[in-house]
This record gives sequence, C-alpha cells and structure tokens, in this order.
Amino acid sequence: MDLKSTHAADEKHFSSDDEKGLAPPAYTGASAGGHHELGAGETRELSRALKGRHMQMIAIGGSIGAGLFVGSGGALYNGGPGSLLIGFIIIGAMLLFTVQALGELAVLFPVNGAFYMYAVRFIDPAWGFAMGWEYALSWLVILPFEITAAGLTIEFWRDDINIGVWVAVFLTLLVLVQFFAVRGYGEVEFVLGIIKIVAVIGFIFLGVIINCGGVPSDNRGYIGARYWYKANNPDSTREAFKNGFKGFCSVFVTAAFAFAGTELVGLAAAEAEDPRRTLPKATKQVFWRIAVFYILSLFILGLILPSDNEELLGASGANTKASPFVLAIKEAGISGLPSVFNAVITLSVISVANSATFASTRTLQALAMNRMAPSFLKYVDPQGRPLWCIVLQLAFGLLAFINEADVGTRVFTWLLSLSALNNLFVWASICLSHIRFRRGWAAQGHTLDELPFKAQFGVIGSYIGFFLNMVALAATFYVSLFPIGSDPNAESFFTTFLSAPIAIALYAFWKIKTRGGPGLYVRSHQMDVLTGLRDFNPEVLDMEKKQKWGIRDMPARLYHAIFI
Repeated sequence: MDLKSTHAADEKHFSSDDEKGLAPPAYTGASAGGHHELGAGETRELSRALKGRHMQMIAIGGSIGAGLFVGSGGALYNGGPGSLLIGFIIIGAMLLFTVQALGELAVLFPVNGAFYMYAVRFIDPAWGFAMGWEYALSWLVILPFEITAAGLTIEFWRDDINIGVWVAVFLTLLVLVQFFAVRGYGEVEFVLGIIKIVAVIGFIFLGVIINCGGVPSDNRGYIGARYWYKANNPDSTREAFKNGFKGFCSVFVTAAFAFAGTELVGLAAAEAEDPRRTLPKATKQVFWRIAVFYILSLFILGLILPSDNEELLGASGANTKASPFVLAIKEAGISGLPSVFNAVITLSVISVANSATFASTRTLQALAMNRMAPSFLKYVDPQGRPLWCIVLQLAFGLLAFINEADVGTRVFTWLLSLSALNNLFVWASICLSHIRFRRGWAAQGHTLDELPFKAQFGVIGSYIGFFLNMVALAATFYVSLFPIGSDPNAESFFTTFLSAPIAIALYAFWKIKTRGGPGLYVRSHQMDVLTGLRDFNPEVLDMEKKQKWGIRDMPARLYHAIFI
C-alpha cells in the first residue's frame, strides 16, 4: 500500500477526532528555508539546516558532559568499579534499544517535538502532555545549573573571581549562538563533540599505559585489577561491589543522568536536511558512543583509580577537582594534563547548556502548536527560530545568579529534582510509543516494508528497553527510599522522586481538561499514522532494500550495518 495514496482516504478518519484530543497536529515538520508567505493563522516552520555531520556528532558526543566526567566519581565511590561498569552497561543497553525505536519513528515522522508527539498520537494525549511539559521543564532548569557548573570549573584555576562573572560570560555566549538559529547549535555541537571524543579516546590510551606501569612518575608500577578487591588489607573498602545491592542501585541514578540527551538526535530530525539518510546513520553511532565513550572509559577508570579515594566524595555537579578522570591523572603524577582535562569538562558543560536551549525551545514550540502551551510560544521568526521559546529559556538561565545567595545550593537542589526521573520517563515513553505504533501501523493495513527505516532490534527491542526502564525506576525508588549511609527521610526521597507526582498531576490535569480524551489510551484504529510524513522516494528505498551483498562484500556489509 502506498503511503501517499492512503493519506486522502484517511482524512475523513480524523475529521471528528478533534474533540477527542486525537486531531492530527497542525504542524507537520520543518521547511527548507522558513521564508514563505504566511496565510491567516499559519505559523512559520522551523529551519532544516542540520547536515549529516551535525547529526552524527549530536548522536556520538552530544550529551557527554559532567554526568560522565564528574558524576561517575560518586557512583564509583558508592558502588565500586564492578557496580559502576554493570550499571552503565544496563542503562547503555536500554538506550541502544530506545534510540533504535526512536530512529524508526523519527525517520518516518520527523516532526517537531518528536517523542512528545509520538506519545500523544500512539499512547495517550494526556500522557504526551505530561511528558512534553516534564521534558521541557527539565531542560529549562538544567540550563542555569549547567551555566553555574561551567563557572565552577573555572575555580580549578582561579577561585578568586566571583562565579557571577563567569555566569554572565557563559550566558552571553549562549545568547550569541542563538543568532545563528539551529545551524549555530549544530556547529557548536560538532566542534565541541570532536573535542570530547578526542579527550575520551586519549584518556583510554593513557589509562592503559598507567595500568601497565608505563608512566615514570607513577610509583605504583603495574596496577592490574588490584582496586577491584581488598588484596591483603581486610579493612580496605576497595572492592568491585561496594555497599552491596544498595550500592549497585545507586549507580542507576548517575547513569541515567550521564546518558541524558541521548534522545536529542530524534528531536533534531525535524530540522535535518535529509532525515531519511542522516538519522539511521546517527542512531547506529549511538552504539559506539555507549560502548567506547562510556563503558570502555569507565572500565579503564575503575582499574586505575581506587574507589575509596576520599576526594570522590565531592564528585557532583561540576566539581572538577573531584572528577575521577582528573583524579586518575593526578594519581599517576602527571602534571599539566589535569588542567587540559578540566578544560575539556568546561567545554562539555557548555555543550550540554547549548543542548538544553535546543531541547526545551523545540518541545515548548511543539506543545504550543498543539494547543498544549500558551499560543505565543508557537511563533517562529523568519530565520526559523522559535523566538519566544528562546527568550523564555534564556530567562531561566538568569536563575544561575541565585548562587550569589546563601540559599542558592538548596534552591538548585529542588529545581533539579523536577528533572531527576524525567529521562527514564521519556525513554520508557519512546519504547512504548514504538510498540503502540507498530500495532496501529498493522491495524490500519500497512506493512513493515513501507517503513524507510526499521529498528534493528524490532519491536522486541522496545519491549526489552521498556522493561529495563522499569527496572531502573524501581532501583531508583529503592535507593531514594533507603539512601546509602542514612535512614529513610522525606527530603532525600523527594529530591529524587519529585518528578513522578508532577507527571501524574500533569496527566490528571489534561485528562480532566479534555474530559477523558480518547479513554485510557489511543486505540490502534484511531491512531494518526500519516500526519507529518516527510517525503521520500519509494523507488530509491526499494533499490536500497534489494541491494545484494556477496561473500567478498562481508567487510563492507559489516561496516555498512554498524556505521551507515
């Protein structure tokens, strides 16, 4: 069945769905230039300016930041190197399944709002409303945190300058990036992504040399796996799995934060020049990002840095003096390199702040386009920028100056609690949206052969990804209720789990507002599986699928499967 030939026939299906909360969105994607004459009530479309290299770098290094470079230190101290490695492997596998599911949906429907829109159309409008607002709010409050974190990294060199000065500097830089619209975001991520990748790969090679005793200034000699067990000191806390099951569960919280932003490649699809070609490539790059830049680097880290290093206690936020990567280099007695790596962390934090601006503004604009947010937020200027959304986001950036007050740290703790579980909710929603989409796609007479890109792990991968998300949520609940080293207390619990009751409240609000909407969930025959389809050439797609590979082409086929 041809997708275009069925579109007109299906228009009648949606004509009476507006009152049920199921009407197809008024906004269906992005335009190439955003410069066209507007009709009455029409809104400009976002610019399609992201090239393949931008999408590749967003996928590989887009969200590598303080979560990996600093936050992993706290997980190493609380859980030990074994728990750190296994916890990140589990969350990494979950993200691999999730991004594949997102890739299939985003190639077929490269609409603004991406996974928020998929939840509205394939799960339930009320749940999509809750996820959209939670996602937007989380990035709104993350921006001032990241700006503050960038200022804190400067204290590694200069602690005599008020942090407010650096907050003003970095906020000004972010404002300047906005003048270049989405192309500015893409170019910044491309450059900073390359720097982060080179730094992580360099650390891996350096870590191997340190472990083998190849650094003259390091008197430890060959280290091997001595930090994974107590060795000859029974009083030592050095062991692979510290604090038992509770220590293992604590890693999930850090891992979820460290992987935050992996889904941005799907959000960027609406502003990509050719998502049909660039998005499948980008989603496949996520495997290498997880395997090399997270798993391998943390495995090396656990070999060369003891988990009982007291300086790891301060490994949170952007306290680069407690960064396990910086500490590992210091332990080896190498001078100069700690400063270099601190500079990398500074740039990484700025990269995440740049991503925060992109993620929140695009989600808010999509919410407004679907009458789920104030209408003024849907405005897009002639350069393809969601102007008022950007103004709102940068206004939130001013919250970074709260650090000038004595209560600044406490305020930020509670602000960040709004986003603590958001990543897990969003990733679970992506997997569930993919499962529901496949059912609706089949129920309305379509076949998998019509899909321009299919998730490599199929719908089974989405089931596994959804299950692992539930496991991570359960582990987070457990360690929030029974924190390491203290008795259960309400403040500790809600600083981690506050986003859960907020999501439930948002869901209930939209259900009440729409008088129940379509019911508990959107039925398969009610799903809108046509709105927002980006044009693609079926003949080219058919030729690609029929491409034959011989035995001699096996190396090329392997390269094509992983990278292309």
